[in-house]
Amino acid sequence: MLFKRFFRKASADPATEPAKDDSPEQQVLCIAQGDEQLREHFIYSYKPFILKTASRFCKKYVNPEKDDEFSIALMAFNEAINQYSPSAGKSFLGFAETVIRRRLIDYVRKEQRHAVVSAYSAYEQEDEERQLYNPLEVKRALQHYDFARVADERRMEIGEFNEELRSYGITFAELVECSPKHADSRRMLMDIARTLAEDEKLMRALQTKGKLPVKELTDACGVSRKTIERNRKYIIALCCVMTGAYPYLRDYLKVGGGKDEEREEIEC
Repeated sequence: MLFKRFFRKASADPATEPAKDDSPEQQVLCIAQGDEQLREHFIYSYKPFILKTASRFCKKYVNPEKDDEFSIALMAFNEAINQYSPSAGKSFLGFAETVIRRRLIDYVRKEQRHAVVSAYSAYEQEDEERQLYNPLEVKRALQHYDFARVADERRMEIGEFNEELRSYGITFAELVECSPKHADSRRMLMDIARTLAEDEKLMRALQTKGKLPVKELTDACGVSRKTIERNRKYIIALCCVMTGAYPYLRDYLKVGGGKDEEREEIEC
């Protein structure tokens, strides 16, 4: 392993071992002046610091003999020796810890990217012509196609619905303005529209004359004439959705419910 020589038992040599009272900053300064033998002793003496920093980052004990994280931390410590500047106003050990953490972060990110790519490529298969393909890519492409197709169908459906509304003199802008604010009111109007949609005679009258059969709906639904007239556009729009080929609008408006909701009149 790289830097293994730093962890061999160094021979006691008073001429090369640093004085015990030398600070890390002073020793790094001597190393910067070309004392490579001091570098070996310095790194060896700070092996516990390097190991502790790597283990704290990994949130587990890092084995110096087996784990790559220790080698990364070791090289980062040596890098810190080369890059340290006392003028930065930071202690060497604080600077070294920062460099070690940065290199370990780079290492972890690289490993994660590799794991994702490996896992993704593990799904590759051969087709009948022995060509490699990835089912995940195929699935994602089909999903993208489905989303695009549904979006196109919705646009077409809204366009057709808008044309049908125009035949009754109604626009989308008017629907927004006249839509009831209360849920109970919307349910009541939904029931009126459903009564209209399910009665062939009343529907034929609406389609031929372009007008709501107000009197008949008043009698059939038990609501006031005023309620139906003031919500004419909304009732017609709901009826168009119920009787037309508008699956997306029906699903959005949830017009498939029954008539068991309590009705109330809209006095607006």
